[in-house]
Amino acid sequence: MPGQHPHEDVTGVVLAGGLARRMGGVDKGLVSVRGRELVRYVVEALQPQVRDLIVNANRNQEIYARLGFRVVADAPPGFHGPLAGMASAMRVASTPFIATVPCDSPFVPADLVGRLYRARVAANATIAVAHDGERLQPVFALIDCRRLDSLVAFLARGERKIDRWYDGERTTTADFSDSPRTFLNLNTPEDVASTEALLMP
Repeated sequence: MPGQHPHEDVTGVVLAGGLARRMGGVDKGLVSVRGRELVRYVVEALQPQVRDLIVNANRNQEIYARLGFRVVADAPPGFHGPLAGMASAMRVASTPFIATVPCDSPFVPADLVGRLYRARVAANATIAVAHDGERLQPVFALIDCRRLDSLVAFLARGERKIDRWYDGERTTTADFSDSPRTFLNLNTPEDVASTEALLMP
C-alpha cells in the first residue's frame, strides 16, 4: 500500500539542537503554537512512522525529556549544526536507519518516512533526502547508520556543511513537490503567527 515501509528499521530523530538566532535565541522546539509546544506537532506526526524516536537537543534537555523519548546532545558538546545531531543519533539508534526532521516544521506528512525509504531502495542509495521541486531540503532525510564512520570523519576535518557530506555519499532525492507545506518552518515570531493561522480548525 502507498506509504508503507519497514518502520521497524527506522528511528525518528527530531533535530532541536540549534541556536535559533532569528527567533531571538529562544528554543524553537519549545515555542508555543496554539497553546502547544512546537516540537509536539513534529513528534506526533513522526512517531507513527518509526520504531523509536530520539530528540537531539543541546539545551532544555529536561523539558524535551518530558516527551517520553531519549534526548541526546551533540558530541562533542556545542552547537555544530545538524550533522552533529545526526551523528549523535546514529551512535545510539538501535535500527539500521534514522529519519531526521527539524523541530520547527509542524506539517510533517504521514508518508514522509515511507517516501524517503522507497526512494532510497529504488536508487540503491545510503541516503535519501527530500526535494521540494526547487531545492533540496537537507534536514528531511533518511540515513543508513552504517555511514556513521564517514560522518564522524567528515566532522573531524572541521566540515559542517550538510550538502558537502551528502555529495560524497550515495545520495538520492525523494520528490515532495506535491507537498510544499511540509517544509514550512518557524524562524521568526512572524512565522509563528502565520503558522497559528494555518493550524486553525
